[in-house]
Amino acid sequence: MTERKIKKIVLAYSGGLDTSVMLRWLREEYGCEVVCYCADVGQGEELAGLEEKARATGASKLYVEDLRREFVEEYVWTAVKANAVYEGVYLLGTSLARPVIAKRQIEIARREGADAVAHGATGKGNDQVRFELTYYALEPDIRVVAPWREWEFKGRSDLIAYAREHDIPVTATAEKPYSTDRNLMHVSYEGGILEDPWAEPPADIFQMTSAPESAKAEAEYVTVEFERGIPVGLNGEQLGAVELLEKLNHIGGEHGVGRVDLVENRFVGMKSRGVYETPGVTILQAAHRALESITLDREVLRLRDRLSLKFAESVYYGFWFAPESELMRKIIDETQDAVTGEARVKLYRGNTTVVGRRSPHTLYRERLATFEADTVYNQRDAEGFIKLNALRLRTKAATSD
Repeated sequence: MTERKIKKIVLAYSGGLDTSVMLRWLREEYGCEVVCYCADVGQGEELAGLEEKARATGASKLYVEDLRREFVEEYVWTAVKANAVYEGVYLLGTSLARPVIAKRQIEIARREGADAVAHGATGKGNDQVRFELTYYALEPDIRVVAPWREWEFKGRSDLIAYAREHDIPVTATAEKPYSTDRNLMHVSYEGGILEDPWAEPPADIFQMTSAPESAKAEAEYVTVEFERGIPVGLNGEQLGAVELLEKLNHIGGEHGVGRVDLVENRFVGMKSRGVYETPGVTILQAAHRALESITLDREVLRLRDRLSLKFAESVYYGFWFAPESELMRKIIDETQDAVTGEARVKLYRGNTTVVGRRSPHTLYRERLATFEADTVYNQRDAEGFIKLNALRLRTKAATSD
């Protein structure tokens, strides 16, 4: 059966080398209208002149969508509430951005009456999975075009040659030593000089953080306020989501907080070395965890922690809109009802140390925990508690001779 001809494609477009070439290639290969879409999730790229560039390369129009607030409030804050960490250290900065970008791309495709969407992810990475799982979850019959899985180009030099041949305006002239991805939550670095897992990342690659050894010599204290697990204030000032995260990124960056270097397991099966900077959310994770320690029941906290591992894995793999992820988000929200209060964090040369926590819903009772004399806890009760818990151990020991 012959696949129907595509009439209109919505391309996720940045104006860089890859997507500029893709725009021209899609027009030639599929002979259809191409609408470009650029999502602003805080990557800081210059958007001025992007529409003229897209039109000059063959786009019928360009959408520039400011998704920063939605990204932080709906995705980043959810990960903070979940204490979501992949493989022990990765805070999921890239993984969380993909579903919000892909979701708006599908919305634009519907608005435009497009029958296909396209992205610039390669056939080796996780992003192709994250984009396409979101596409299909929201629009089951959408056609997906992934040029890196189709075209004849083998690498960056081929793209540069094609751009020159077709007078496509790009600034790239040589292979980058590594690839980067930035948003409001983090910066990631992969490939090139980082592909040797023994090699230390060059000092000059980092964009958000100072090196811990050359960071501020004086420690700084920050107090984060939460309402039902959501960050709402910093140092006594109520702030919107975007501003709060931007400020924490700046403060944490000055103290060298949030650098991570790991070899992670990609969903497609290979191992990959990634270097990340996530200063603000590193602070938020520590503060949130501290507040939970006094507001959540022990068994609720442990149950949520087991869920956190699964949730982080689902986000990393691209299943944000899967039924199990929606259920996990509801459960996680239920655990956050009492997580209201403040946590105080000390920042010093790469270290994030919790030094205080308080909440109107605290379960901590000093009169129970004190080592001083008290009248609310009978220490003799512990004897029976211990003997009951030791019963199976004593039984085993008695039968092992």
